[in-house]
Amino acid sequence: MRDVQATEARARFAELLKAVERGETVAITRHGKTVVHIVPARAQDRARGEKAVDEFRRRRASWKRINFTTDEILVARYEGHRQ
Repeated sequence: MRDVQATEARARFAELLKAVERGETVAITRHGKTVVHIVPARAQDRARGEKAVDEFRRRRASWKRINFTTDEILVARYEGHRQ
């Protein structure tokens, strides 16, 4: 990860975007404190996907377990359909 002062980031924004496109993460700082991270979009998408899967698993754990046989499931899938 590269740390860049805000004033330098403003002057070299196009160069920083190219670095991020190559997969690098850039931290922009102001007065020595990190203000923002610029990360590749695919890294952010992956993190968002992992968070969604974790949330689904958490919710699924609270679902009431119902035991159906395979035959009951096959019969129920057409229940309510017109014949």
